[in-house]
Amino acid sequence: MIIKHYDRLRLGTLFCILVVGLLVLSGCTTNTDTRVIVLAHGLPTSHPVHLGIVDFQKKVSELSDGKLDVQIFPDGQLGSERELLELLQIGSVAMTKVSAAAMASFAPEYEVLGVPYLFRDKAHCFAVLEGDIGERLLNSSQNYLLQGLCFYDAGSRSFYSSKQPITTPADLKGLKIRVMNHQMSVDMVNAMGGSATPMAYGELYTALQQGVGDGAENNPPSFVSSNHFEVCKFYTLDEHTSIPDVLVMGTKFWDTLTQKEKDWVKQAAIWSAGTQKIYWQASITACLEKLEASGVQIIRPDKSLFSDKTKGVLDKFARDPKMKALVDAIQESL
Repeated sequence: MIIKHYDRLRLGTLFCILVVGLLVLSGCTTNTDTRVIVLAHGLPTSHPVHLGIVDFQKKVSELSDGKLDVQIFPDGQLGSERELLELLQIGSVAMTKVSAAAMASFAPEYEVLGVPYLFRDKAHCFAVLEGDIGERLLNSSQNYLLQGLCFYDAGSRSFYSSKQPITTPADLKGLKIRVMNHQMSVDMVNAMGGSATPMAYGELYTALQQGVGDGAENNPPSFVSSNHFEVCKFYTLDEHTSIPDVLVMGTKFWDTLTQKEKDWVKQAAIWSAGTQKIYWQASITACLEKLEASGVQIIRPDKSLFSDKTKGVLDKFARDPKMKALVDAIQESL
């Protein structure tokens, strides 16, 4: 089902969408042999995921000998993650990059990637995402007019606070922790003893500054690029979830491609996922160094104390037999 709420789009964004829509519909630039692929996302150009997208852009051009031209609109120029997914569904934008949590609103199987402490480590995570289970998830959104192409590393999400160090779940008690508008994230924080507070990401800095929120949870590059470390001086690497990003193309556009063009796009996506991991790891190292230099206390807790508190979240999710089978397949892999 396509959910429409374009009245929430900014007026400036509407003009951009009209221009982009013309590009998508025409499928070409001044060179009539070149098809334009408009790719919009919400991250800054310094982000390691954006760098992976630039590699995707270059690889598509290389493989297609310039016949396909990926044009990137970063920084949320064309809307939020959900808005972009809806624009993909109607064919106004060809591609986007979103969190797997956002995809769960359209393809329920993606919800499994939000289960806390689902993966044993990074190797296990990517063995799953780059194997049969990952391909199943990427294809699960086709009925919702969205074709997943690959997963990008979005690291692991951890807690940060402006109030106090978080060394055990007990330290979360009474803290208002911002989470995505995602039920499992809400359940997870509440299970650990915090007070989960869904809030738009763009509103978070001011909320932390004014004490409306006491903390949040995210990966190191996002913690740094958002400048939240200016307000929150305690960062706990409990790494409760490893929700990847997804490179997605709307089927409205995907179905207009020839099989050769689809192969170029898929090959470029998989190749860029490999280079993006390198950017991500380099960014993690640089970000942690910057945080420590900025006076942020980095805490490396006993993760088992946090994972033990979230077992009820997994049990609730696994009440659905299909989801339980998916969780079992992931946990038994590798």
